[in-house]
Amino acid sequence: MPDTTSEHEVKRYRTLFLSDLHLGSRGAQAELLLDFLRHNEADTIYLVGDIVDGWRLKNGWYWPQAHNDVVQKLLRKSRKGARVIYVPGNHDEFARDYTDLNFGGVEVVEDALHVTADGKTMLVIHGDQFDIVVRNARWLAFFGDWAYDFAIVVNTWFNRARRMFGVGYWSLSAWAKLKVKNAVNFIGDFENALASEAARRDVDGVICGHIHHATIKTIAGKLYVNTGDFVESCTAIAEHDDGAFEILRWHNTAAERGASEAFERSRALPDERAAAA
Repeated sequence: MPDTTSEHEVKRYRTLFLSDLHLGSRGAQAELLLDFLRHNEADTIYLVGDIVDGWRLKNGWYWPQAHNDVVQKLLRKSRKGARVIYVPGNHDEFARDYTDLNFGGVEVVEDALHVTADGKTMLVIHGDQFDIVVRNARWLAFFGDWAYDFAIVVNTWFNRARRMFGVGYWSLSAWAKLKVKNAVNFIGDFENALASEAARRDVDGVICGHIHHATIKTIAGKLYVNTGDFVESCTAIAEHDDGAFEILRWHNTAAERGASEAFERSRALPDERAAAA
């Protein structure tokens, strides 16, 4: 059931772009994702890679009911009329063997060209093809992935403690990315490579995922849009009816939002009583 407050009613967009859900990994935020899917609808939904974490599942099966619920929710949206387009990434590269096929209404494609409401043509691609570490040093990518998983575990427990005290979400791994010089340089190189690919394909811009860093910017005259992820930053990209893009940030479930709002109201009561005295 959607929240009764207008702020959290179901919202409808022209298009939603989601990536890096990493279902099948312990870091996946399936409950948050389900809450997001309950509160947001779109005519078209792009799944921009790393939806299922095949790397993790190879090392040990982990698939709780909430992960299955996410898949069922996406299939239900397709049955209700939404067009769902799946562009696989490196963690779900097994799905690249099934491009140009349709599974339960979900179209699997290598990449896609999306035309916005205001006429821009956007290349939709996961982006791992432009990550030199993934392409040329796969063992290093796996090692980095292990270190990243450790950071996610720390981040999860840290934010549970913050919620107990009514404090907002904060991402340790996202903060580290923006503080470590090599990570900042990698993000910049990745963004420039994707903008160059948009120029090479003669399109207006690119929508991608992969590096878990949501942003909307213009690079060398090309619009660069990154969906972020639903592991640490819990972000998605929405296209409005006028073609404008927006980053949606979804850090708390409806229940947590309600608890946080109740906590803030309880804190405000002493001030209100003092003012009335």
